[in-house]
Amino acid sequence: MSRRTRRPVSSSSAAASKAGLSCPCGLPRAYDDCCGRYHSGAAAPTAEALMRSRYCAFVKGDVGYLVRTWHPRTRPEGLELDPGTRWTGLEVLAVDGGTAFHTNGTVEFRASYRGGALHEVSRFERVDGAWVYVDGEHR
Repeated sequence: MSRRTRRPVSSSSAAASKAGLSCPCGLPRAYDDCCGRYHSGAAAPTAEALMRSRYCAFVKGDVGYLVRTWHPRTRPEGLELDPGTRWTGLEVLAVDGGTAFHTNGTVEFRASYRGGALHEVSRFERVDGAWVYVDGEHR
């Protein structure tokens, strides 16, 4: 499998995201053209795209999307988000596999929130051709 790394999202990207100019995932595209299309039903083409769209679902409080994109064998019975959590940025640190040529992959990321950060290596698999989140190891 290939391994590639990404540069952290710049603070200017995070500021543009807060202003609604780009997707909360940190990519320089409008939400509707980026993660919004996955939230509306399109399949994420890579594990990284799914991870970014799941981060956006946390930002937007889209529990339905989070549940739908969770592997059936590890999906929780219920999911409640903390309404007080304010997500402030996403850095993709490393990607291993997770492309159209793979059946699994990992994405290491740091998701910042007001008061802290979550550093995780998430595992993804394909189920019926669609990428789903399996689980993650906190760092």
